[in-house]
Amino acid sequence: MKTFRFLTVITVGALLTSACGVGGGESGAAAGKTLTWASTGGQFQEDEKKALQEPFTAKTGTAFTNVSPAEQAQVRTMVTSGKTIWDLANMSWIYAGAYCGELFEKLDDPALDRSKFPAGTTGDCFVPTYRYANIFSYNADMYPGEKPTRIEDFFDLKRFPGKRVVYDYPKAGLLEAALVADGVPPEQVYPIDVDRAFKKIDTIKSSLVFAPSYGAIQQMLVDKQASMVLTVTARTIVSAQSGANLVAVWDFNTTDIGALVIPKGTPNKQLAQQMLAFVTEPEQGIAYAKLTGTAPARPDVDLNSVGYTEQQKQFNAFLPDRGTTVEQDKQWWIENTDALVKRWTSWKVG
Repeated sequence: MKTFRFLTVITVGALLTSACGVGGGESGAAAGKTLTWASTGGQFQEDEKKALQEPFTAKTGTAFTNVSPAEQAQVRTMVTSGKTIWDLANMSWIYAGAYCGELFEKLDDPALDRSKFPAGTTGDCFVPTYRYANIFSYNADMYPGEKPTRIEDFFDLKRFPGKRVVYDYPKAGLLEAALVADGVPPEQVYPIDVDRAFKKIDTIKSSLVFAPSYGAIQQMLVDKQASMVLTVTARTIVSAQSGANLVAVWDFNTTDIGALVIPKGTPNKQLAQQMLAFVTEPEQGIAYAKLTGTAPARPDVDLNSVGYTEQQKQFNAFLPDRGTTVEQDKQWWIENTDALVKRWTSWKVG
């Protein structure tokens, strides 16, 4: 049984205040045709506005109210109270998969044709809106001699000493990397042998830094508090843009998707699905990829048409000749995340 914990409790009144624009929300002029969009805030939500929302407004007249952060606990509060006020939320597909039909709407618009997306990246309540990788990189300034070239080097403290920073969450690519570094063929990573993975990670635990946010990862890399990192595409790019002399290691990396999901009970389900279909069309996929350095959700989009900067290309796992990538197994993570989070938490302090 899946027993995902929602750690944040928020009142419906507070949610309504947030959705009405307090704290930076926006709304447009198309009365009766507005979608409330919850996301991460910051530059990434600004990119969503520019690449995804503004073109949809121009095409349909639909306005958007933007709120942040998008947290699963808030969805539960809204749905259980019968007062759903978010129409779209940028949050993990894990929860949409675990609570599909209960807290999130099933997607039934024919325009959301799942055959358009890579195998293994869709569910009844989610389709990808973009793709990214969990990238292993190192700071070239901190390794003037021998350079890391394999995933095994992330786990080799003797040849490559230094702190390794990872996001404080088990689904950030570390478990899969540990197994491949321990000799498991990439195509056999799933189902994850959790005991074996933690045993391998134990060998570098003394040099691991568990960052509470992606912003903290970026700051550590810029300040040279860590010599290696395993983190998402967009944050790797932003860290490099901020001055970290990062070099990606294209030996083995995991890939994953970003998703917009629809909270259960929205009165605007059909319009929200139209927006989802619009977001995944090539033109919008290209526009968002160009801003963020991620990859469009659909594989039929030619990456050469995106117009990536040279720096973005350096950290794009979907370009040719980028080693082995493994898509994180959606059903496995949906079924196992709760137990893994508990184990991860106790292991860190053990």
